[in-house]
Amino acid sequence: MMGLPSCGGIQSALDPASPDAARISVLSWLLIGFCSLVFLVVCVITGFALFGKLSWRSWIASDKTVIGGGIIFPVVSLSALLVYGFVLMSVADRPFTAASDDRLRIEVVGQRWWWRVTYVHPDGRRIESANEIRLPIGQPVEIALTSADVIHSFWVPRLAGKLDMIPGRINRMMLEVSEPGMSRGPCAEYCGGPHALMSFYVIGLPQVEFDAWLEHAASGAAAAAEEANVEGQALFLASGCGGCHTVRGTEAKGRIGPDLTHVGSRHSLAAGALGNDQQAFETWLRDGQHVKPENLMPPYDIFSEVELTRLSSYLEHLR
Repeated sequence: MMGLPSCGGIQSALDPASPDAARISVLSWLLIGFCSLVFLVVCVITGFALFGKLSWRSWIASDKTVIGGGIIFPVVSLSALLVYGFVLMSVADRPFTAASDDRLRIEVVGQRWWWRVTYVHPDGRRIESANEIRLPIGQPVEIALTSADVIHSFWVPRLAGKLDMIPGRINRMMLEVSEPGMSRGPCAEYCGGPHALMSFYVIGLPQVEFDAWLEHAASGAAAAAEEANVEGQALFLASGCGGCHTVRGTEAKGRIGPDLTHVGSRHSLAAGALGNDQQAFETWLRDGQHVKPENLMPPYDIFSEVELTRLSSYLEHLR
């Protein structure tokens, strides 16, 4: 009973939330059941061979039993499973979106150690985010995967199988969510440094909510109104943060790190390493190397406690 919690949750392959993951689950359970049955039969035959009657031992040792159980049965059963697996998984094969198609596409670039996510709108707009993918329920969306540095691997156990992200190459997959909610995905290829702290979230939304969210995501950052946020924005720009990060609607246009235009509305910070609230921003700015060792953001120990509070307040209000 203690192991049952691992059978569900936002990162469990045993709790599929998409048609593709459901097919993988069916095939997995079939193979598990087949292998368990074979193991049980082998144990029974072994028991007969050790403790059974002489006639039983003679039957087990006969040429017919060896050929039938050791050659014919494995060839027939494994061939049948192979064919069934090909047929089952080929159902998931769908044509990828052409460049002129009027469907949304998403580009995901693996970077050390976070995920650059760009929504390519049918009208040509490119809407950038990070460490989080939102999808409309019931609509397959093409995901184009590549890497900016080393090999990463994109895997959302509840939604699809793994696919490597290789520098200089674009691998494509269709991702579809069948129910509202959140799924978590890790980087499934060791990429050095804080690889274990490189994750992302996929959030399924009804079509109407997704459309509204995408329109909001395309807009610029909310203007700072409260005094603490105004001072925090000035501090953000004066400290050189805009050299690495973009905040659309401000002078910050950096391309090295994640786009922070709507960072306050994301589910997590630092690719899943922290939650997302003002305290989390403050923790990250104060000691990001402790939270995520070897990450490529330089330490910012130049800020006083008051400045950290104002800066984190500004970032948290970017929704």
